Amino acid sequence: MLLLHLQEVDEKLWAKRLKKLLGNYKIVTRDDDFNRDDIRYIFVWKPEKSAFDALNNLKAVLCLGAGVDALLTHPHLPQSVPIVRYANDDLTRCMSDYVIANVTMHHREFSRFRDDQINREWGQYYPPPSWDISVGIMGLGVLGADAARQLKILGYQVNGWSRSPKNIDGITGFFGPDQLNPFLEQTDILVNLLPLTPETSGILNYGNFTKLRRRILPNGPAIINAARGGHQNEMDIEKALKDGTLGAASLDVFNIEPLPKNSGLWQLKNCYITPHIAAISSPENGASYFARVIRDHENGLDLINLVDMDCGY
Repeated sequence: MLLLHLQEVDEKLWAKRLKKLLGNYKIVTRDDDFNRDDIRYIFVWKPEKSAFDALNNLKAVLCLGAGVDALLTHPHLPQSVPIVRYANDDLTRCMSDYVIANVTMHHREFSRFRDDQINREWGQYYPPPSWDISVGIMGLGVLGADAARQLKILGYQVNGWSRSPKNIDGITGFFGPDQLNPFLEQTDILVNLLPLTPETSGILNYGNFTKLRRRILPNGPAIINAARGGHQNEMDIEKALKDGTLGAASLDVFNIEPLPKNSGLWQLKNCYITPHIAAISSPENGASYFARVIRDHENGLDLINLVDMDCGY
């Protein structure tokens, strides 16, 4: 039996999609009457404190999201049950689209030209070609690796920084704490797609912003964060955008969501805010993914995209 425990999404719609795909396989939601000993899989998003209580026969926890940092801090998360995270082509393509759109926007100095338009100034600044711009991607998992490949196709110099060495054709790789500074020093536009762990928390900070390259983009380097709000020090970002340490920022995630109305980030012309929509999990594609996970596992195949509990992602 599959239990859906999905908050802040349309749980009934997900149940309908999954029932259509799984046929006779029993599916229940939190509001249904069921025996908790019969639950073999639980499909979660922002689970309540009691979500895992008395689920003694779980085979897997299915997480609606590529990032699992919030789930891993759940006080009653079963420690011996494998966790499957969401990773499919739909999610990956959406994230790459978001990254590409914002990289090209900052490369082509849209902040500058928007100001010129408001001031009715005909300032013919000519941005450099893509091959003069170095994009640094922090995090080379499924999402980061795809974004790196797509940016490379567009002609950008692409560097990547990760916890451990990664070998991606055409991408210059950096890894580990000792190589973070050399990576930053070669970066004009910094993209964060890291998992949130104790080691990466707060990595988008003023000290690291000062290490970014300032040779190419006239208004200064830019950052893009589409991973987790916990990666960024928002006061540092505001300060860097005001004093010119950063030329621009694109932020899709925040420490508190929705972003409080009194945040100074709202008012900055060189800060582009989106409401956590970079990569969305659609019920149609997500249901197909998780239905396949359950069918395959019930037929004896291994679970896919398992979370490494030691690494935290």
